[in-house]
Amino acid sequence: MKRLLSVSKNISAFETCSYALNALGVIQRNISKYDEAIALHEEAKTYADKAKSTEFKIISLNMIGVVYRRMDMVKLALDHHTEALKIAYSVINPSLAVTKNIAVSQNSIGNIYLALKQYDLAINQFNKSLEIEKSIGNKLGLAINYHNIGYAEEAKGNLSSALSNFQKSLDYNNMIDSETGRLICYNSIGEVYLKQENYEEAEPIIKEALNKALNIDDQYYISASYLNLGQLEIETNQLTSAEKHLKKALDIATSYNLKSTVAESSKLLSELNRTKKDFETALKYYQQAVEIENTILTEQNLQYVNDIAVEYENENKNNQIKALALENESVRLRLERNKQILLYTSLLIGIIGISLFIIHRTKALKRDKHILTLEQDMLRSQMNPHFIFNSLNSIKLYIINNDKTNAVYYLNKFSKLIRKILMASKEKETSLKDELETMKLYMNIENIRFDNEINFNITVDPAINTEATKIPSLVLQPFLENSLWHGLSSKDSNKKIDLTVSKKLPNFITVEIIDNGIGRIASHKINEKKKLERNSVGIDITKARLANFSESFQNSYTLEIEDLYEDETPSGTKIILHIPTKLKANITI
Repeated sequence: MKRLLSVSKNISAFETCSYALNALGVIQRNISKYDEAIALHEEAKTYADKAKSTEFKIISLNMIGVVYRRMDMVKLALDHHTEALKIAYSVINPSLAVTKNIAVSQNSIGNIYLALKQYDLAINQFNKSLEIEKSIGNKLGLAINYHNIGYAEEAKGNLSSALSNFQKSLDYNNMIDSETGRLICYNSIGEVYLKQENYEEAEPIIKEALNKALNIDDQYYISASYLNLGQLEIETNQLTSAEKHLKKALDIATSYNLKSTVAESSKLLSELNRTKKDFETALKYYQQAVEIENTILTEQNLQYVNDIAVEYENENKNNQIKALALENESVRLRLERNKQILLYTSLLIGIIGISLFIIHRTKALKRDKHILTLEQDMLRSQMNPHFIFNSLNSIKLYIINNDKTNAVYYLNKFSKLIRKILMASKEKETSLKDELETMKLYMNIENIRFDNEINFNITVDPAINTEATKIPSLVLQPFLENSLWHGLSSKDSNKKIDLTVSKKLPNFITVEIIDNGIGRIASHKINEKKKLERNSVGIDITKARLANFSESFQNSYTLEIEDLYEDETPSGTKIILHIPTKLKANITI
């Protein structure tokens, strides 16, 4: 949204600026940053005025009213909602957005009546909003209005009717998969159960509501959930826990100026301290509750609401009559202007979208080409003709010597290895379990040429789930080949390779390959004479594959090679490979 706002400002797309600012304001409201939310919605209204957009002005006014209503600032909330209604009713043949906002205004005015305990007036407004939402098939609006009707019925003492409306609201929230909607319904259903003294059913649903509120991180609903949990614990005589949770509700509500919740939590803390016979503290909390309620429920506020309600009903009719005479011309001009804005905005967004797609596609193709090249190089490295030729020669020697058992045994191993290599060439990654099994097969075949002199051991930390852990396929083979042909091939006896898999670092698995060969310095001298380069190329390919594999993880791989010494004499080489296991979080743009 910030990016959209920046681009829209640069091209003076004022309606889009208003849209983006309202969206940012809703985000701030949902995390209880009300002052920031109001500032953003006010700026959105300014851009709506610049664009001369009736729709976006109505939306901005309603959004400001919703924030003030959350803060229990009745007059300011009502002023903005009624202004939105006046403008909306002046529109002939209103668009879907204008119709939705008429419903929003009426719903919000109903909520203001709720705060002022004018329940019948509130239900009347909710029913008006409900009819509009039904006509346009807006499930979110239906969920909100059914919940609000349930709240008013609950306040009137009609608990069965309240529970029925809350359940309807929950059904619609489940249809649209709204986690916030479910949280609100759970809190309300829990409150009804409390009033019915059905504590067994109240407890799990109230605790579930608190968990959802904490996950969403909306302080308004977090404070409401702690309030319900504290009330439940008072009823079930868990006074210590109740006091803790009610104080949390009070602290949050005070911090975010949530007056209704401050009043309710203060009342319950007063009741709790009276039960504990701490009458002084009980009186203090009760006085605080009364003081807050008096700022909301005043005769002046009630009269103000009634006067405004009558005023906007009358003015709506007058506005509609006046608007009919001018509507045809204004509609034509607005449509022309909106067409131009839509055309330019669509063209710009289309160009940006196509450009981003081309850039993304080009990068993806380059990456896929690079991956394919690496996989082909890897397969060529694993299917080295010398390895295949030498392996088959070793098996042929068993056949010539009429050693059928070993011939069949190693031919079977060889065929399994080739099949695994070919299968691995089709996959970018494999399970650690499959990789270790493939390495056992590889070492079994290679060991034929060493007259089975090599003692190869694999040790895996039991805490590691080898089936769930993914690594690049055949990534360990070049390191084992290096140990064999550069470390052990020139050694006379006592040849050993240990492969250990452990969990030494969080979010990594550590693979250590230790050989007791002649060391890298002596091996380098021998290779210079033989002019061998294949293994170093194989390691380079492996590094590139590991780097590509690591792009999907929070951390990159690391590779360390240590020379081992005994009494300053080279005694082998140690490969330490840290492979990442924790994937990056999904980011939605």
